[in-house]
Amino acid sequence: MNYPITRLSNYPIRARVTALFALFIVVWLWLDARAQTGGPIVSGAHRFEKVTDGVYYATASGTMTVGANSPIIVTDTEAMVIDSEITPAAARALVADLKAVTDKPVRYVVDSHYHYDHAFGNQVFGPEVQIIGHENTRKRLLGNTMEQYTYLSSVEPVPARVEALRKRIAEEKDPQQQALLERQVANSLAYLEQVKEIKVTPPGVTLDRKMTLFRGGREIQILYFGRGHTDTDVVVYLPKERIVCTGDLMESVISYMGDAYLEEWPATLDRLMTLDFDTVMPGHGVVFKGKTHIEAFQRYLRDVSKQARALKTAGVAADAAAQRIDMRAFATDFPQIRAAGIDPAAVRRIYALADHPE
Repeated sequence: MNYPITRLSNYPIRARVTALFALFIVVWLWLDARAQTGGPIVSGAHRFEKVTDGVYYATASGTMTVGANSPIIVTDTEAMVIDSEITPAAARALVADLKAVTDKPVRYVVDSHYHYDHAFGNQVFGPEVQIIGHENTRKRLLGNTMEQYTYLSSVEPVPARVEALRKRIAEEKDPQQQALLERQVANSLAYLEQVKEIKVTPPGVTLDRKMTLFRGGREIQILYFGRGHTDTDVVVYLPKERIVCTGDLMESVISYMGDAYLEEWPATLDRLMTLDFDTVMPGHGVVFKGKTHIEAFQRYLRDVSKQARALKTAGVAADAAAQRIDMRAFATDFPQIRAAGIDPAAVRRIYALADHPE
């Protein structure tokens, strides 16, 4: 059956205004319902997952070069951003996109640790914003951080990656796949441009073990439990909400270990688990519940260390040992494990600390 098409312009002005107002109310209620039910809100280059009232998990997407995820804590008067993302451009996009979930200004930024993908957006925040981090984060960012392996490993391979992608585009027959590859090329080239403006900016406020903020009815604890992913890792804890933001000290995926202290990391996670929380907002991956996943990662760390030390004792070089370390027993907890072998940077780090303890 065919129905006649009715145009709004055919109605009197009063009826049109009433209809438009009703449409506005419907859209507003739909957006509010999404926020109330925790449905994701996509704004610009970011996706915001509502974890609880005033607490969001921001994930970069689209054309933005993806770095760390950023927990957002909103009080009655201001917002706190945990990790300023991978470049100044990414940080500016995050501040702009935040308007989708709050009209409060950003007044605090917490660096969960010093790695580039978490702290290289710091420079976009003006003097009205306090950047907070561990004492060691300030020391490391005051040093020659642009020469750190973690940063260089994100930049140096890009030209070769772009060349390889362009070859694949030339050979690809599927238009959709071609478009996907072309977006990857564009993102990679954009990243190379974005890093040119980076001015490494250390936190201006530091802590040793603990700092507590009482802001707009929220208690926000910033805590250092010891060395793990790095020697700079802090967590942000909301005791009332029973939420902890862990940076890369604990991810839902396997953390990078090239700057880690694997022998100490499990004990640091033990101290983390003395907190009373049921929700974890990690630096990468997805929000998860409970402490079971943390315990699985502790076992993973101990097994990596055990296998690596055994191979070192047997005289196997670090890169060769990395190919032989088999962590498939942990594939249920970490589905990205599909074959034997781990990141060589982790094994190099284990070997280096065995020879020269810090």
